[in-house]
Amino acid sequence: MGAPGSCGCRGAGTPEISHYRGAAVPPDSELHNTQVEPICRKYLNLRYRMLPYLYSAVRECALTGLPIMRSLWLHDPDDPAAVARDDEYLWGRDILVAPVFEKGATSRQLYLPRGAWHDFWTGERVEGGREITRAVDLETIPLYVRAGAILPLGPVKQYVAEKTDAPLSVTIYPGADGSFLLYEDDGETFDYRRGQWMGIQMNWDDRRRALRMHLAEGSRMLPPLRREMEIHLAGETRHAIFEGHPVEIRL
Repeated sequence: MGAPGSCGCRGAGTPEISHYRGAAVPPDSELHNTQVEPICRKYLNLRYRMLPYLYSAVRECALTGLPIMRSLWLHDPDDPAAVARDDEYLWGRDILVAPVFEKGATSRQLYLPRGAWHDFWTGERVEGGREITRAVDLETIPLYVRAGAILPLGPVKQYVAEKTDAPLSVTIYPGADGSFLLYEDDGETFDYRRGQWMGIQMNWDDRRRALRMHLAEGSRMLPPLRREMEIHLAGETRHAIFEGHPVEIRL
């Protein structure tokens, strides 16, 4: 599939803009604004942490044609309010992004489709099917994660191919059953077409508070032949090791 950055979504939930045409280029004085630099660093770090989620979404896009950035109606076609909403979007199936467009805004009104959602920044659970008002500031893009989502996050990196032995962080957002296929290949060649890819199928049983993992059909473990993970749920953390055999973690 190539390196994750090749998908064109280099920001944390926002598309890369490659042609500024002059008007959107910030003045030199703003490029080293001490107020803005930490915010840029925050979202660049988040982008790298979200690469496992993004790369898996790229795989889904390649197989099914489902875009990475999706209008709300794609998963809620029977929700008139979701169909009409054109100022927010889904990043993959489970992350809702509500960009802030107004200069100096202190709040953002947004719509959450039906079901429960979790504020990515605070963890607060919010019932959907309605509009809500979210307080914002210069560094806050409202992000909400669908109940039942399994969100894999990697370590902060300085570049995509940087090697690290830090464990994968997997956060489960309770309130519904869910599933996620974590996809990996070498990020450089077409060897995945010859079976050189790894898929870890994750299934969350909300009633039993159990996460089950197994190797996806047709895939194989890639080096290193074990994956260390930290599984997070509502303040609880479990350490897990996946070596290709089915495992279940109770939380």
